[in-house]
This record gives sequence, C-alpha cells and structure tokens, in this order.
Amino acid sequence: MKSQHVSTDPEAIREAVRNAYGKAAAGGGCCSGGGAAEEASLFARALGYAGADLAVLPEGANLGLSCGNPTALAELRPGETVVDLGSGGGFDVFVAGRKVGPEGRAIGVDMTPDMVSKARRNAQSYAERNGFANVEFRLGEIEHLPLADSSVDVVISNCVINLSPDKPQVWREIARVLRPGGRVAVSDIVLLKPLPAELQENEALLTGCVAGASLASEVEAMAAAAGLTGITLTPKELQCGDSDPFA
Repeated sequence: MKSQHVSTDPEAIREAVRNAYGKAAAGGGCCSGGGAAEEASLFARALGYAGADLAVLPEGANLGLSCGNPTALAELRPGETVVDLGSGGGFDVFVAGRKVGPEGRAIGVDMTPDMVSKARRNAQSYAERNGFANVEFRLGEIEHLPLADSSVDVVISNCVINLSPDKPQVWREIARVLRPGGRVAVSDIVLLKPLPAELQENEALLTGCVAGASLASEVEAMAAAAGLTGITLTPKELQCGDSDPFA
C-alpha cells in the first residue's frame, strides 16, 4: 500500500475520493478486493444480498464496494421513495428499485461524474430487464443533497458516509430530506478505538473505506444531534480482501 498522505482540507479529501472512485467506475473495488463480476457477486451474497436480486442487475452495477446490505435493513416496501447516498454504479439503487416497485422511486446521489454516468447507462438495462423505469441518478455531494425537504421515505447508504469530511452535515441532510416517520439504514465501517493520526491521513486508507471511519459512539451522537431517534447500531465483522485497488 502506498504511504501517500492526503491534506485534511475538506475539498482536498473530496478530490482524492472523487479521483479514486472515478477510476473505480472503470473497474476495481474496495473491501471486496477487486471488481471482477464473479468476485463482486460472491461478496454481495456473503453480505446477504439475494441471488434473485443479483441475477437481474445491469452488468457492471456491482463494483464490489459494499460493506453491508442496507436495502435489507431498511425493509423497503412497495410505493416508497428511497435515496441512496453515494450510489456509485447504481448497485443498491437497482436492488431498492425492485423492492419499491413501479409505484415507488429509487434515487441515487453521487459526487463522482464517472459513477453517475455509469449508473445512468445501467438504468436503461435495468428498465429493460424489469419492465418499469423507477430509478434516477443525480450528481451531488451527500453533504448537500439535491433533494427537497421531507421528500423521501427511506435513506440508505453503503460504505460511503465514512468518506465524507463533514459527517455531522451528512446526518443533518439525512434528517432534512426524510418525511415524518421516515427511516434510515446505513452500512458503514466504524471504529471501536481511534486510529493513529498518521493512518487517518493515509490517502489509500481514506479512499479505501478505513481512515475516515468514525467511532461507533460518534456515529450515534451525530445521528441524534441531527434529530434522528430510535437509533440502533449493530456490529458485524467484515472480512476485507488483501488487495487494495486504490494503492
């Protein structure tokens, strides 16, 4: 792994993440250890994704960037509107779209133009395979969501919030766009103890889902400060691959 360091400036962090995931859009992954379709599918199954959902995904939508299964945690229902923060190639959006059905809506937000372009191309295949078009992808930062107040029923995110340089703002945005009674399901890497400072500034660890992770207690505090209630954190061990596509 390279020892290149990244600035603590928020814009520098965003640029490092954008560059890394722009490259991942053309192939590669995070904790799955690679972007090969078969490997990414096996990794998704290990996280609990149903084979039926994976079988109808557009080719290349699953980049192996997951660290959990927020669509299952959210218990999505037909007719709901769901937004995925950091939607990448559209993996969780397409899974969510099938769960909310033709009367529902699944929206992906990502700040990497190459990812949004990839997801939009995948959306055509999704519509052809499922017989309905209920997904869309928007370019934007998760700290400033391109969504109206109280406009979604469910917010999901999969191994993305830890990449943000302003996590409290992300949680405030989540609370802003949720309708009354809405819910949040986030899968992310969290820490049980702080990382050493030199690791927090390591660019490969930052873009590889680790260095920007918060303590579990901090995640709970940020969500509560944003006004969310009924917060439950469920720890789950994740075995990541040995290779680092961002190194």
